[in-house]
Amino acid sequence: MTVQSIERAFSILRALAIGPMGVTEIAERVDLPKSTVARLLASLESQGVVTQDHAGGEYRLGEGLLEIAGAAQPGRNLVATARPHLIDLVEATGETTGISVVDNGTMYYLEHVEAESDIQVRDWTGESAPLHTVPSGLVVLAHWSEARLDSFLGHSLAASTRHTITDPDTIRANLSSIRELGYAWGYEEFAEGINSVAAPVISPAGSVEAAIHVHGPAYRFPQPDQAHHIGQQVSEAAKTLSQDLHP
Repeated sequence: MTVQSIERAFSILRALAIGPMGVTEIAERVDLPKSTVARLLASLESQGVVTQDHAGGEYRLGEGLLEIAGAAQPGRNLVATARPHLIDLVEATGETTGISVVDNGTMYYLEHVEAESDIQVRDWTGESAPLHTVPSGLVVLAHWSEARLDSFLGHSLAASTRHTITDPDTIRANLSSIRELGYAWGYEEFAEGINSVAAPVISPAGSVEAAIHVHGPAYRFPQPDQAHHIGQQVSEAAKTLSQDLHP
């Protein structure tokens, strides 16, 4: 009976995935008695998996189920929460923005929001970049322990362009500055003709769970007198995103 109840509950959830429905419509779709559907809905509602707008109203999927779905697909909840902040940064800077996470020793680009411009930069969504070649990776390295950083810098670092910094001492000096500023700039280190700036999204535990960045053509981004201001904007957006993720 327990297995049967679980199967029936999932059939109800699949029906609600189409959209909000009343008990009668759900019962017809899953081919179950209304009394059975009502009982299962009451149990699901008590767990926050479904919700009802008002007594006698339609049911819809609840926040509890969305949290489970977000955990099953890492990054999905992060992207949804980050997108408004990325849009705000596009409006503030006039350049393309994005968010990335650490994945197997690289920065993996989850999402981006394009600026409206005659000249567009490449979309990196779904691609990865070595940590030392992009500002997003540098803000992650800046928060690593000395032991972990020693191990990383102890390996040979490949250059993506002629501008890529691979010298361990220079990288360490840059990381020290990044810790003080709260953001990192990269000048054509990963892709020729592209400059970018990033800031870390810090978890309550103090680790970097993601990085927000803005990038644009090197000839226009950044204007020399705007670099620090833009860095602060990105840093503030990252802090606000962290607060939204962990209210």
